[in-house]
Amino acid sequence: MTQTTARGSAAERRDARAAAAAPDANGMFTHRQIITILAGLMLGMFLAALDQTVVATAIPVIANDLKGFDLQAWATTAFLITSTIATPLYGKLSDIYGRRPFYLFSIAVFVIGSMLCGLSQSMYELAGFRALQGIGAGGLMSLALAIIGDIVPPRERSKYQGYFMAVFGTSSVLGPVIGGFLAGQHTLLWFSGWRWIFYVNVPLGILAFVVVSRVLHLPHTRREHRIDWPGSLALITFLIPLLIVAEQGRTWGWASTRSLIAYAIAAVGFVLFILAERAYRDEALLPLRMFRNRTFTIAGIGSIVLGAGMFGGILLLPQYLQIVHGSTPTVSGLQMIPLVFGIMTGSLSSGIAISKTGKYKAFPLVGIVLMVSALVALSFVVGADTSFWSLAPLMVVLGLGLGFNFQPVVLAVQNAVSPREMGVATSSVTFFRQMGGTLGAAAFLSILFTTLPHKIESAIASAGAHDPQVFAQAKSLQTSGADVLSNTSAIGRFPLLVHPFRTGFSNSIDLVFLIAAGVVAIGFLVLVFLPQLELRTVSGLQAQQESAGGGRHAAADTGEDSSLETAAKAAGASAPTSLSPANAPAAGDGTRGDGVANAQPVAGGAHRAD
Repeated sequence: MTQTTARGSAAERRDARAAAAAPDANGMFTHRQIITILAGLMLGMFLAALDQTVVATAIPVIANDLKGFDLQAWATTAFLITSTIATPLYGKLSDIYGRRPFYLFSIAVFVIGSMLCGLSQSMYELAGFRALQGIGAGGLMSLALAIIGDIVPPRERSKYQGYFMAVFGTSSVLGPVIGGFLAGQHTLLWFSGWRWIFYVNVPLGILAFVVVSRVLHLPHTRREHRIDWPGSLALITFLIPLLIVAEQGRTWGWASTRSLIAYAIAAVGFVLFILAERAYRDEALLPLRMFRNRTFTIAGIGSIVLGAGMFGGILLLPQYLQIVHGSTPTVSGLQMIPLVFGIMTGSLSSGIAISKTGKYKAFPLVGIVLMVSALVALSFVVGADTSFWSLAPLMVVLGLGLGFNFQPVVLAVQNAVSPREMGVATSSVTFFRQMGGTLGAAAFLSILFTTLPHKIESAIASAGAHDPQVFAQAKSLQTSGADVLSNTSAIGRFPLLVHPFRTGFSNSIDLVFLIAAGVVAIGFLVLVFLPQLELRTVSGLQAQQESAGGGRHAAADTGEDSSLETAAKAAGASAPTSLSPANAPAAGDGTRGDGVANAQPVAGGAHRAD
């Protein structure tokens, strides 16, 4: 009897928590509910963002301890492959089954993968467990953005998404600091210091899991579906070879036999993916008709270009600070604070401005101008003797440009697609940005290390022509067989060559900054065509419930048809609403612009809590 009562009380408390966290009858959440949900989402996003920067700092120490220094790239590649591939899968599956179970699943997998990474006894084990960890990480970022799209109207959404950028920026600073500290500890509580880089995710992940499970209860519409497994397998066949070449091409050679085989496999995978998506039509992993939506297409292309320029440019600053300024990974992380300050300021200020004005298109364009200006200025300012305080203002400007770009593009896509495709649309933008970032980082590092030998030789030869002692040490360097490109600390044995070496490195960085500026500038030419649509004043859930209850002005929310706006204004509506996911025409179903199709109110719709 007592056990029955206890079970009843527990169930009642669980139901009470779910009721308190659920939206009202109109699908609206209170500000307090949104902030509570946001806290759980930010914890999950913090895990994914922090893990990348922490591991990047400590990977040389980890590789040496596991006796696999020449295999360290695979630990990064494995994580990158699985997280990139998992991103669109999470988006599509969460559109079908609901966000909550998949967000909890991604946290659980990430925590399990982190624990196993900390127990690794070889680089091969670490690479395998990092791949598992990446499967969880793929859902943490994209699903968090999709959930915000479900619960917050586009007009207000940018304010809340700004918190995510604050998390991203904070992790960018804390990652190298924490990674450098833990990697520098020989042992910590009976374990090697670097293992705590992964173990620290466990309590944070458990906390995020508990918070999300308690506060996230979203209504979800049941509908018939098929899972696009052929498309998923084809996407894997397409992406894995490309990502491997992006990471290993500099070592293999971009035109080597292994690279050419990878290109061929990727081409076959791409053809199979297109065929699968055509066969599955609306139930495809990435429905091809979405590319008829001009906002979606422009944002996707822009995300690839900006991802390449942004991540390529950001990657170079820590390299410069550590190699030329001699900063430790921990110190270089702290020296990135001006960049992070710019990102947070740009993101939060643009979010407030968008919520007040309802206009988002100008921010990515202004952001690109700021980014290009900062990268071009860095290409002229950076040198062997440039002080940090000369770089700091340019880092702030670069950060402002990044902050202006991150969320408005995602917001534009979320506002332009059907609520039932919020997940796949959001994850697609994240996916395109990750792909661009991976390819950009690979290309820029390839350019850097291709030009570096010539630049360093020229700088040393120039210095040696005016100083016989420099010339003598240069000869000693040649005869010693030291490879200063593989181990930059080796140059310290030749003190007179340190400054010429730093000069050569700075000259190579200058070139890459200039190329990165050119790539980002292409993004301006792409995003200038981004449509400026009216931002809805209802969230995805509200739109679904209004239309399900016979809302007055239910219509597809996927495009730019001026007749829709005219009709809405004539009826006194503040913004167009959406059809229920089960009945709404999806993005690109119309015949004009983004494919807007007028629609009639739809009655009835069965909802359930995730």
